Amino acid sequence: MREITDAHVAVPGLAVVEVAAADDETAFAIQELLTARCAATPADRTTREPGEPGVRLRFFLNLHEDADT
Repeated sequence: MREITDAHVAVPGLAVVEVAAADDETAFAIQELLTARCAATPADRTTREPGEPGVRLRFFLNLHEDADT
């Protein structure tokens, strides 16, 4: 996964969320729950690390904006 940079969390209210889950369906369900509440840049795919169980999903939230904005 790419490195988290200062720009991703430059001001209070910006967050990088990384989900570790057993499968894609679970990871995307968690993303859907969070992005329904606040503005986000959702991910469209998970990643798998060789030799490690499950999947990872990283997306970005802006807590200052509603999801409908």
